[in-house]
Amino acid sequence: MAGFSDVLGHEQTIAHMKHAISMNKVSHAYIISGEKGSGKKLLAGIFAQTLQCEKKETEPCMECLSCKQAVNLNQPDIIRVTHEKPNTISVEDIRRQVNGDIMIRPYSSPYKIYIIDEAEKLSVQAQNALLKTIEEPPVYGVILLLTTNAGMLLQTIKSRCVTLDLKPVSDMQVKRYLMDEVKLPEYRADICTAFAQGNVGKAKRLALSGDFSEMLEHALHLVKYIQEMEVTDMIADLKRIDTYKMEINDYLDILMVWYRDVLMFKATRDADSLIFANELISIREKVKKSSYEGLECVLKALDKAKIRLNANVNFDMALELLLLTMKEN
Repeated sequence: MAGFSDVLGHEQTIAHMKHAISMNKVSHAYIISGEKGSGKKLLAGIFAQTLQCEKKETEPCMECLSCKQAVNLNQPDIIRVTHEKPNTISVEDIRRQVNGDIMIRPYSSPYKIYIIDEAEKLSVQAQNALLKTIEEPPVYGVILLLTTNAGMLLQTIKSRCVTLDLKPVSDMQVKRYLMDEVKLPEYRADICTAFAQGNVGKAKRLALSGDFSEMLEHALHLVKYIQEMEVTDMIADLKRIDTYKMEINDYLDILMVWYRDVLMFKATRDADSLIFANELISIREKVKKSSYEGLECVLKALDKAKIRLNANVNFDMALELLLLTMKEN
């Protein structure tokens, strides 16, 4: 586990945590909100480790017994709440792992800290059970609720917690991290940074994913040659896209960034601003064949495809409409 100084971005959240530690004004309950891969678990782990560190400073020392236990995930007073049902944290989970445990004093630390990941999965009954503990916690109790969607939590829970929203990390920081730490070439770092939209975890996942590389190659082939494709070719491509169903938003993002690059280059002739700068020859060709109205039509169609798929519209039908729009424009 790293310290706060090793975390990329999230300066405001880290400053808040450090201030609470240094002033001895740690809240009994926090909501740490951010999309998947944004660093919620990392920050919660560092915060918990620092609170339990024997040196009592604003960074974990990494040397004391508590820090070593925290690194190995066996610090007895840092409890990670688990749940058997994949889509629900039940009232039984909360009663057994939190409510039934928190009144037992810490074994060896100043705090007893409960980390509840995927808190948006807490059932209403589980939230109401947790509310009783949040309203009347022991002085040593700290509950960290990690969520991708704070709106799923009851207002009574939210009003009794300090909420820390994780903001997107700057593209420059993400790109530098990918090039320095993941050893990605600049061109690939630009692409992964563009798709990650400030999410370091997502950027790293894309950078290390062989599936993403394969998906990127297929999407680029599609946008370059779709106007020349016959119906049989499009059907074959639709079947190939079907294999990316679980990552379809990433696939559609690749198409969207490509068409935005084409539109940008058509308007400015500035290659320096392109994400797909290495595809400049193909982008020039597409610019010659495409009108502003046609490119805007494709971008709108991509947005509609995302909305339809999120609404569980038939996958093949949504993609067929998109491919036809791309071919016609």
